[in-house]
Amino acid sequence: MTLEKFDIAFLDHVAIRVKDIEVSAKWYENVLGLKRYQMPKWGSFPIFMLSNKSGVALFPADIQDTPLDTNSKNVKIDHFAFNVTKENFNKVKKRYDELQLDYTIQDHFYFHSIYTKDPDGHTVELTTLVVDENMFYKLEE
Repeated sequence: MTLEKFDIAFLDHVAIRVKDIEVSAKWYENVLGLKRYQMPKWGSFPIFMLSNKSGVALFPADIQDTPLDTNSKNVKIDHFAFNVTKENFNKVKKRYDELQLDYTIQDHFYFHSIYTKDPDGHTVELTTLVVDENMFYKLEE
């Protein structure tokens, strides 16, 4: 059997649960510069926070549910990442410093990444490619 092939155009969104949807929407707007999209037919949620056509969808958490261990390495979304240019990577560091955010920077050989936490403890990564894009993504095959 031959399976039909298709291409994915881009990562549309990652859905996350948050304690206070307005606090989170403001954080993603202020810290990452994402634009708020709230669709009237859906009501008060989700709120999409997007850059171009990629971003996060904010949903209210049920804080009555059993809390999850945020440090667990069990099955879960560990973090999500947005790609930025090298020039914007340097701007991110400056912005995080201006906002007095805690962050870490890691050298992943092919990428440099800066990590911070949103108000609910979700790990948000901004990453930039530091090698030739064609070599890493094998675009010229």
